[in-house]
Amino acid sequence: MLRTSNYTIYVDLPDEPDNMLLVHGYSGAYDKVSRRVATYVRHCQNGPIPKPLYGDWSPEPEQDGEVAEPSEAALETLKKRGYLTDLGPEDEAQRFENMVGKLHHLQSQMMPGYIVMPTYSCNLRCSYCFQDHMRTNPSFRHLLRTMTPEMVDRIFGAMPEIERLHGIEDVSKIPRKFTLFGGEPLLAETRSIVEYFMDKAFSFGPAQFSAVSNATDLHHFAALLGPEKIAAIQITLDGPPEEHDRRRIYADGAGSFDRISQNITMALELGVQINVRMNVDRNNIDQLPELAETMIARGWPEHPNFSAYTAAIHANNDKTDKKTTFSSWILVQELDKLREKHESMKVISRPDDGLIDRVRGIFDSRMGAVTNLKASFCGAHNKMYIFDALGDVYACWEKTGDKSIRIAAIDEESKMTWNDELNGIWRARTVTSNPVCKNCRYSLYCGGGCAVLAELKSGNLNTNFCDGFQQRLRAAVAEAYTDHLSRQPLPSSVEQACDV
Repeated sequence: MLRTSNYTIYVDLPDEPDNMLLVHGYSGAYDKVSRRVATYVRHCQNGPIPKPLYGDWSPEPEQDGEVAEPSEAALETLKKRGYLTDLGPEDEAQRFENMVGKLHHLQSQMMPGYIVMPTYSCNLRCSYCFQDHMRTNPSFRHLLRTMTPEMVDRIFGAMPEIERLHGIEDVSKIPRKFTLFGGEPLLAETRSIVEYFMDKAFSFGPAQFSAVSNATDLHHFAALLGPEKIAAIQITLDGPPEEHDRRRIYADGAGSFDRISQNITMALELGVQINVRMNVDRNNIDQLPELAETMIARGWPEHPNFSAYTAAIHANNDKTDKKTTFSSWILVQELDKLREKHESMKVISRPDDGLIDRVRGIFDSRMGAVTNLKASFCGAHNKMYIFDALGDVYACWEKTGDKSIRIAAIDEESKMTWNDELNGIWRARTVTSNPVCKNCRYSLYCGGGCAVLAELKSGNLNTNFCDGFQQRLRAAVAEAYTDHLSRQPLPSSVEQACDV
């Protein structure tokens, strides 16, 4: 007896009220069908739709119209494409779990990604910072040291052991990728150790460097910037000058916009890829058009290596009022309203523009649909390692500075002492490690959501953080599909087989 696959996604199509798009959550199949066919598929749903561990799902597209069985040809296509299945729910969930296990293993058997924290110190005092306690609470003062050359040597001595865990034996042709993070990694006082680290990396073979920086001291690093050096930097601006200077301030209360802007221009002229991030809440969103106009006036968007994007602020400490924050989905909607009113906003990406680019793979046969599926949310669950100045190693950069949550430590002989339990918890988190994601049609596109935000909500890393993802994915698929049709119409044989 056929039933609807647990992983069938229904997408409303703009300007096509009589049709829907079906997308299969793990096979990558997609087909446009009539509402009548979609209603039949949904009618065959066996059992309740899984619910998240907190909050509510966003509404699914409505099931409407009379239930009528499609033609035999359409039924055969719906089964072949996976929307209808003769597998029972438990058997299909087991098939899904097996696929996720293979995908997670494949994604783990790649060159690790290394995050390097030269210091936990920072010269700014941003109220929403998740590390705010490190600079304001004296009991954390011991963390505010700068990495030494001896520690750099220990870190490089430990890398072969880490790489062997991921099946990497020869690094002579595979570039090691390093991201400089903090605190603030690019302070004037860290200049010499950053250069030492980079020289060490290049002495072992190909290496690529990027950074997450506030860019206030970036002018001290001009000689280390460029396509073959520190090639990409994420820099935060939280609004036009006046608003930014209220939010991202020096310890003495002075603003930082002018210095950062000068350094952005310098870095762009040196060929660095600059990605400006805007942390957005209800207090500064209306000022984004003014910031966009400022960017245009400074000529930044004219550089091919410039981009800008928005991110929702989360209440990571008690200085951030939850009532001022957005979910990612609501932020996208608010940004769309601003785009309709302000032409300048085209230079600022929405949080889900990257998601739209990723789901284009559903419709691009050259990419392969499985390429963009996520067995887990981010590198913290497969191959990311964060090194700090104390020789401690962490899985997630938002979970650093506390020895009780480190996954390993590097001793003076460059040997790794592992916390097997914690390392296992981080590395085993996939979309099958909690029952909600395991049975969720969207899970291989969201990866289960951020573990840190899930823990803030539920107290458990192995829960899901949905953040309106269902709405976000359906909207992204609809937009990507519309764009795909403008370039390459859907083959009529597929449409005719199901659109009956």
